[in-house]
Amino acid sequence: MTRKTHFPPIVDDRTRVLILGSLPGEASLKAGRYYAHPRNGFWRLTGAVIGRDLQAMDYEARLAALGAAGIGLWDVVASAERAGSLDAAIRSPQAADLRALVAGLPGLRAAAFNGGAAARLGMRQLAGAAIPLLALPSSSPAHARPFAGKLEGWSVLKPFLD
Repeated sequence: MTRKTHFPPIVDDRTRVLILGSLPGEASLKAGRYYAHPRNGFWRLTGAVIGRDLQAMDYEARLAALGAAGIGLWDVVASAERAGSLDAAIRSPQAADLRALVAGLPGLRAAAFNGGAAARLGMRQLAGAAIPLLALPSSSPAHARPFAGKLEGWSVLKPFLD
């Protein structure tokens, strides 16, 4: 089985909320972009949180809008074996160095985990961190839940961005 690796973090000195996924899925790995699967709700959810139509933008503009809003991106798994895109299929994960990244972000107010697998793995890594750790409903199309319910869960990010 092929080992799959994460992308570099997308953060800067404006990052106040770090959203952490598990490991990019097949569509994202193929495109070389975070949340590239067309049915993944990430861009719609984060757009609603920051009040921007991210879906209408190209990828670079989406990243710029997130950065301007204080949102950074990364993953909790640096590499793993996985057939397909499901988090349940992740085998032999190697953890990303979340502690080092968080330590290098002085304006960080919270870390948020996109889905259950990211939360399980990431909260262990950041246990005892001096920031709130937030579990978000997964933006994945595999996590069948109405958009409004997911958005309610993602709205917890707003106070950390103001």
